[in-house]
Amino acid sequence: MMSGQQPIIVLKEGTERSRGKGAQFNNIAAAKAVAEAVRSTLGPKGMDKMLVDSMGDVVITNDGATILKEIDIEHPAAKMVVEVAKTQDNECGDGTTSAVVLAGELLKKAEDLIEQNVHPTVIANGYRLAAEEAIAILKMLGIKVNPTDNKTLKNVAMTAMTGKSVGTHKKYLAEITVKAIRAVAVKKGSTYVVDIDNVKVEKKNGGSAKDTELIEGIILDKERVHPRMPSSVKNAKIALIDSALEIKKTEVDAKIQITDPGQLQKFLDEEEKTLKKKVDIIKKSGANVVFCQKGVDDLVQHFLAKENIFTIRRIKKSDMEKLAKATGGQVVTNLDDLNKADLGNAGLVEERKVADSDMTFVTGCKDAKSVSILIRGATEHVVDESERALHDALKVTAVAVEDGMAIAGGGSAEIELSLALAKFGSKVGGREQLAIEAFAKATEIIPWTLAENAGLDSIDILIKLRSEHEGKKRKAAGIDVETGKVVDMQKMNIIEPLRVKTQAIESATDVANMILRIDDVIAARKGAGGPPPGAGGMGGGMPPGMGGMDF
Repeated sequence: MMSGQQPIIVLKEGTERSRGKGAQFNNIAAAKAVAEAVRSTLGPKGMDKMLVDSMGDVVITNDGATILKEIDIEHPAAKMVVEVAKTQDNECGDGTTSAVVLAGELLKKAEDLIEQNVHPTVIANGYRLAAEEAIAILKMLGIKVNPTDNKTLKNVAMTAMTGKSVGTHKKYLAEITVKAIRAVAVKKGSTYVVDIDNVKVEKKNGGSAKDTELIEGIILDKERVHPRMPSSVKNAKIALIDSALEIKKTEVDAKIQITDPGQLQKFLDEEEKTLKKKVDIIKKSGANVVFCQKGVDDLVQHFLAKENIFTIRRIKKSDMEKLAKATGGQVVTNLDDLNKADLGNAGLVEERKVADSDMTFVTGCKDAKSVSILIRGATEHVVDESERALHDALKVTAVAVEDGMAIAGGGSAEIELSLALAKFGSKVGGREQLAIEAFAKATEIIPWTLAENAGLDSIDILIKLRSEHEGKKRKAAGIDVETGKVVDMQKMNIIEPLRVKTQAIESATDVANMILRIDDVIAARKGAGGPPPGAGGMGGGMPPGMGGMDF
């Protein structure tokens, strides 16, 4: 700024600033670039991405959330779109790519309106009205799901795994998924609550996906602490101990002075006696298996082996909690308090060799409220992708059980939304109508992309879909990507939880509106802050003009 001839400097040298339409278009371009990056992974015929990090580690996946988490994104507006994928993944486990693609398309349509001088606030208002109406329409399209209906839940799980690398084994994995979710579902009143953290997933290379198994109990990637302990224990009585089976260290620094050898022997005998007492308490409680969260002294290991008590040490806190839920035992912090009532029960605790390592299986637990799935696959990358597919399947099945609502997939809901929102826009009128109509067109990006990724003619497919929905009132008509025909998705058992769709609409609208309302971007130069005090002429940060944001 100039005041007479004197420039007034408000922002630090090197700060970059873009305003008005320039800022909006820059942000929209960044968000569209993120959507474009994951768009080709959408649907059963979507392609995979190979991501290589700075350390050379490789991830091969078509899971939208994983792709965006692994990419190192610089642009702040692009980071906001990545948050959409994270939220969608946390809430629903599936639909991450759909949510990001929809956000990108909403911004693309908004760009056209801004060029026609429609104010961004008007567009944001229109989008908000359209999103509210869209969610109401989706709820009307919803199909009720009985939480005990295994067949429907299996179809929900299979739909989530379609297009993933485990596709050929999806039927088998869907059965495992439904059994696991049914085991950990807790009924509260008339509804169910499912915490998928109670399903422990362990991975081991080797075998194939069909060797994946559900264990009604817990798998620990640990082996017994002493080779003379039994390798398997039937009718296990399990003590879950949260304290170290070692000599307690004093709270303060202490020095013990020993002046003759007899005293040293006495000291060692006393130490042994203390450790033996710990084993006696465990034996007295009736436990024949010990799972310890902390360390186990060598001498204690020896005494436990003599008593034929199977022991594992240094178990993670989260695994201890799962063991308590599976076996019905109590985690004991003070060993002196251990008694018979605290013990958990399992039909069998055994050490098995899986691939090249020993693992402990705790099985035969009655009414286990925590279960495990052991994933197998040919290579590390296959096993990792199988885990991601299984996570999606577990999460969507849990959501379907909790909400009791599903909806037809294959782009059928989006076409129905597009038609209904176009009519809704004419009712609202005013400038908001333009934004609502833009929103209606934007929802068509999902069936368009499904067709495009399957190598079909997107325009032809959209015309067929519209005629089925508008002319024949077939609300569940969607794309069968295998044949290229428009068929009833409900009859094809392509269904997903209602929450996947509603959450995608909400998240995509929120982020699009937030990006649209930004008209000024002020970016400090990188490494700003100048040299630290006393650093002399060392210089701080980067030279002016080197800052800014790259994508």
